[in-house]
Amino acid sequence: FMKIEVLGTGCAKCKSLEEIAKQAVAKIGGFHEVKKVEDLVEIMNYGVMNTPALVVDGIVKSSGKILSVDEVLDILSK
Repeated sequence: FMKIEVLGTGCAKCKSLEEIAKQAVAKIGGFHEVKKVEDLVEIMNYGVMNTPALVVDGIVKSSGKILSVDEVLDILSK
């Protein structure tokens, strides 16, 4: 079980990354939580300055760009 968070204030890029993360989770199967975090304080707590950001199990894996489904799969498989 992985906890996957997409950090962002609700912009189009953030929504896009959230959808891509959900597609990646669907491909790997299993029960993984994909959560959208829009609270600025919570985002700042991760030290993220550029959104969208991808966080896996509390560790920031990417920020400031939209990843492809394959890039997210690569991150999740490590």
